[in-house]
Amino acid sequence: MTPFVALHVPGKPLLLPNVWEFGLAAALAADGCPAVGTTSLGVSAAHGFPDGAPGSRDVTVALARALAPLEVMVSVDLADGFSADPAAVADLVVELASMGVVGVNLEDGRADGTLAPVDVQCRLIAAVRAAAPAVFLNARTDTHWLGTGPLSATLTRLRAYADAGADGVFVPGLADPAETAESVAAVDVPLNVLFLPGRTTLAGLASLGVARVSLGSTPYRVALAAALATVAAARDGAPLPVTPPSYGEVAGLLPTP
Repeated sequence: MTPFVALHVPGKPLLLPNVWEFGLAAALAADGCPAVGTTSLGVSAAHGFPDGAPGSRDVTVALARALAPLEVMVSVDLADGFSADPAAVADLVVELASMGVVGVNLEDGRADGTLAPVDVQCRLIAAVRAAAPAVFLNARTDTHWLGTGPLSATLTRLRAYADAGADGVFVPGLADPAETAESVAAVDVPLNVLFLPGRTTLAGLASLGVARVSLGSTPYRVALAAALATVAAARDGAPLPVTPPSYGEVAGLLPTP
């Protein structure tokens, strides 16, 4: 069992912060966080791309390369893999693994709001599994996220993806306790869910047997809100909404010249 796999404990879930740039990842590493993930929305938005667009592939790889030297395990959100060719996606995962990336996310949601056919997604998962057996492959289904079907449709995909070789399965949008518990019981691999402020809690998800809780794009969106609030505070003569780290503290997180 790899150290990253060992963090996925049903009932004691890994809380995975998702980052979009080096500074936050470095701060989390300095704070003792064992692992971070990237967020496709945050990475794409930070570089002017639609979420998960093919053009964000290169900046996603560049971010992974920058994060690799940090003392924190890194999982990379690959959206749909940036390609319809399983071999090309597998090659991308192999490239990331060569940098030291320990995990990837692959989702079945597509830009047009549809889901990839189960057999198509299973071929993608199998290709990545065969090419990069040491990488933790987290297979995401967007059935709940897109509202495209009942729980039975979600469970069908979870079982198929686990059978195809996924190390874990991810259901963003899953919040109902009974559905969450049923999803945990449906597969023999760790279940990952998305933290939904006001709808889920880490303790509640732990009690249901969830093994990983991702923050997703929430930190990025909170950072945007804090930046906007800072501008408003300066304009209105109000206190800053948060106390930021000093220039020197941030500079101290960065690589030396």
